[in-house]
Amino acid sequence: MKTLLRQAADARIADFGMDTITLAGPLEAKLAAMKAAGFIQVMLSARDIVGHPQGVDAAVAAVRASGLRVTGFQVLRDFEGLSGHLHGYKVDIAQQMVLMARALGARVLLACSSTSRHASDDADHIARDLRQLAMLALPHGLRVAFEALSWGRHLSEVHQAWEAVARADMPNLGIGIDSYHLLATATALDLLEEIDPAKIFLVQLSDFLWQETRTPEERLETARHFRVFPGEGVHSEVLGELVRRLGAMGYRGDYSFEVFNDDYQQLPLPFVAERARASARWLAEDVLRRAVPLPGALRWGART
Repeated sequence: MKTLLRQAADARIADFGMDTITLAGPLEAKLAAMKAAGFIQVMLSARDIVGHPQGVDAAVAAVRASGLRVTGFQVLRDFEGLSGHLHGYKVDIAQQMVLMARALGARVLLACSSTSRHASDDADHIARDLRQLAMLALPHGLRVAFEALSWGRHLSEVHQAWEAVARADMPNLGIGIDSYHLLATATALDLLEEIDPAKIFLVQLSDFLWQETRTPEERLETARHFRVFPGEGVHSEVLGELVRRLGAMGYRGDYSFEVFNDDYQQLPLPFVAERARASARWLAEDVLRRAVPLPGALRWGART
């Protein structure tokens, strides 16, 4: 029975993927390390694609050759709430992001709430811009996940992002949930009950090593340099409850480990990827505790 449970947990690791942001080195090495650790999906950073020494086409070819499924593509920043030439500029940027996401076979484009001092806080203006972004993505079969940054200028919590998405009311527009931002703002998990689970397009997971971040500046600094994998930080209980609640709500989508960590950027890729695998096992075995699937589903990469 223990062997059966372990096999089932391995199958459920297919629900979890890594973000290329987490690893150092060239794109091909990152993809190989993820695959060697047993992951079957990857969240791609635009910097890893446009920064490829042979260009974007070579990066796209490397992703396709890896055999990893592309969870999503990130990140479009500071899109909503702008006017005039600033808005026009961001529309051009968004169009290019959409085209790259399509070329990569991404399911989701991640956009995060604006930090610009030029952005309006008008709810209708924000909804109008998010609606336009979704319309840009729609012909390409792409969904847009809108995420609230914990240091966002007007939208800094997940329920605020949800209100903006609901107001925009587009079929391919939903929200992205990042556990780091929930932990940083100490957002009550009860607020997740307001969200339509069918509109959660992506969940990103990470933790950090101290109890709280008091200011937007501290949240930003921690987010970009000191994140760790789920199970490695001091918020494991809350993070585990988040994943359980999402499952109870009916979320059956992907989870991606988005771990910005300066130490991990200086360490061998296999070492970091194995830490990610250990985190996925912790979530699958100790947190989710789903029923054992039928024997035919007990294989690496099976969806349950």
